[in-house]
Amino acid sequence: MIIKQAHSKDEFAQYYNLRWRILRKPWNQPEGSEKDELDDACRHIIAKEDETVIGIGRLQFNSKNEAQIRYMAIEPEYERQGIGKQIVAALEKQARDKNRTTIILDAREPAVGFYEELGYLKKEKTHLLFNKIQHYRMIKTIYTS
Repeated sequence: MIIKQAHSKDEFAQYYNLRWRILRKPWNQPEGSEKDELDDACRHIIAKEDETVIGIGRLQFNSKNEAQIRYMAIEPEYERQGIGKQIVAALEKQARDKNRTTIILDAREPAVGFYEELGYLKKEKTHLLFNKIQHYRMIKTIYTS
């Protein structure tokens, strides 16, 4: 397995398909709803096994100091194998490389413990996605080299 930035057309096709299938389709959201207007300006990290994308995460740059992790997803059969931690580490490295000192994210309630294990602090309850999925704002201070 490798963790890398998505580059090819095929990698991005698999990336967006995984993003839709895991994060949107279960709530009856149409294909295409997984994309937003900020995607072109973001970093997209993938986990690949052979030629198949099995995990994803996005880093967006909110300000000169702050980055935000969004759209984390792992194929269900690969969950709890450390892939998400590796993707977060790669996203944090991208933030450090761009001299961001703070990373925020809005974690779905079941993922809060995962991010706490990685040093993120739960700050507040935020939005309720699709009137069903509670999110919590989390924050982590990182240090640049």
